[in-house]
Amino acid sequence: MSACGCDSPGDHLMAYDAALQQLLQAAEVIGQSETIALPQALGRVLAEAVVSAINVPPADNSAMDGYAVRSADTRSETEISLPVMQRICAGQTGEPLQAGTAARIFTGAPIPQGADAVIMQEHVHCDGDNILFKGPLAAGSNIRPAGEDIAAGDEILASGCRLRAQELGLAASVGCAELKVVRKLRVGLFFTGDELIEPGQPLQAGQIYDSNRYTLLGLLQTLGCEIVDLGVVGDSLQQTREAIQQASEQADLVVTSGGVSVGEEDHVRIALQEMGQLNLWRIAIKPGKPLAFAEVNATPFMGLPGNPVSAFVTFCLFVSPFIKRMQGRQQVVAQSIPLTSAFVWPRAGKRREFVRVRLVPDKVGTASVELYPHQGSGVLTSTSWADGLVMIGEGSTVQIGDTVDYFPFTELLA
Repeated sequence: MSACGCDSPGDHLMAYDAALQQLLQAAEVIGQSETIALPQALGRVLAEAVVSAINVPPADNSAMDGYAVRSADTRSETEISLPVMQRICAGQTGEPLQAGTAARIFTGAPIPQGADAVIMQEHVHCDGDNILFKGPLAAGSNIRPAGEDIAAGDEILASGCRLRAQELGLAASVGCAELKVVRKLRVGLFFTGDELIEPGQPLQAGQIYDSNRYTLLGLLQTLGCEIVDLGVVGDSLQQTREAIQQASEQADLVVTSGGVSVGEEDHVRIALQEMGQLNLWRIAIKPGKPLAFAEVNATPFMGLPGNPVSAFVTFCLFVSPFIKRMQGRQQVVAQSIPLTSAFVWPRAGKRREFVRVRLVPDKVGTASVELYPHQGSGVLTSTSWADGLVMIGEGSTVQIGDTVDYFPFTELLA
C-alpha cells in the first residue's frame, strides 16, 4: 500500500471536505517577514497588527462649510444675529470663540475653543459682518469629534490582513510610512509533457500549446507569490525526479500540472512516492479527481490534473486556500453566496461537481446564475466566460429557481 493509503486506482475517493481539511492542517505559515514602504505594500499580507498612535480626526472639526457658534447663543426661537469675528480654514487653528460671536469655518477645520456647534451656511443669511439664522442649535451639531474614526491605541489592521488600496489609505491616515509584511511565498512551478510547446512556436503533429503554464503563472501572481519557473519537463521518470528535487530545494511550495493520474507516462505520482510522502491523491470532485499532495525534502507539493479546466478548478479549491494559510491570512476558505439557479442540472453524480457559471442580473436588481453550456474539463473557454463556480452536491440535481451555492472567482482568488 502507498503512503496515501491507495492500493489501486479503484480504491475509494476522498471527500472534498476531508481533503480540504487535511491540506489546511498540513499548511504551515512561512513565518518570515520584511518591512516595506507603504506604496509597495498593495496585495501583501500584514505580518503584525497596525495600532494607531493618534486620534483620527486629531481634533474636533467641522463636518461642513458654515459657522462655528456657541449653542448657548442660539436658544432663542426668533431670528438670531451674531457678528462674524474670525475665519478658520482647514489646517488653521482659530482663536477662542467669544460669547455672542460666530466664526466662519470650512469643512475639516478645527473647532475653536468655546464653540460647540456649526450651523450650515445654507441656513444662514448674511447682513454685512453679521449672520442671521433661526435657532435653536443643539450642542455637537455638524461637528466630527476627535477620534470619531480612530482612537489612539486602536488596532486598525490585524495581522494576516491582505492589503487592498483602502487598507493602505487607512495605514496612511495614522501616519504609517512602512508596514511589516509576510515575505512573498516562493512557489516552484514546472509542467510535464513532451507534447507541450510554448506559444509563438509552430504546432507539429501531436503537439499542443502549454496553456496551463500561463493560467497557473497568472493565478500565483494574483495571490502575490514569487515564482520559480522551471518550465516544461519531459515525460521521463528521471527528468521528473530531477525537477521535483530542484523545485523542492528552491521553493516553499511546489505546484505542477499533469502526470498525477494512472497512465504509464504519468511520472509525477510515481516520483513522489519514491522521493517523499504522498499524502493525498484522488478526490471525489468533478472536474479534478486526480490531485496529488505530497512532501519532498519537507517542502509541500501540489500536483494538479493536466486538463486545463481541472487544473484551474483544483487551484481555486485547494491550492489557493493552501497558499493563503501559508501566508498567514485571516480568511483562507471562500464563503459561498446563495443565489437562484437559471439552469437545469438533471443528473445526480457520485462526485461533488463544480460547474462554471456567471451572474445574470434581472430587472429588479437581484441576480441568478446561468450555466456555461459545455462543462468538459478541456473547455478552457468556460473559465474565461464564467465569473464563478456553483457547487452541486453528491447525488443532487438542480432545477430552475433552486437556491445554489455560488463561489465568485473574486473570492476564491482574493
